[in-house]
Amino acid sequence: METPPNMPARTNPLIDITGLRACGIFPPGREPSIRTLREWTRLRRIPHHRVGHFVYYDPTEVAVHIRTNLKVPAR
Repeated sequence: METPPNMPARTNPLIDITGLRACGIFPPGREPSIRTLREWTRLRRIPHHRVGHFVYYDPTEVAVHIRTNLKVPAR
């Protein structure tokens, strides 16, 4: 099976949950726990991709989504 020549190449590889914590989109020392990230994934608060039973994340999608949709309002 051949891939079409006009297929765009992915510039950002998908990473797993530990890679998401270490990729640098969260402030140093303030990374959410793996449990929190799994909860956000289960509640569909962060974008993710399922491949079989594996879950992968695109760091740029997650960073943009967090900056735009997951803000805590000021009191």
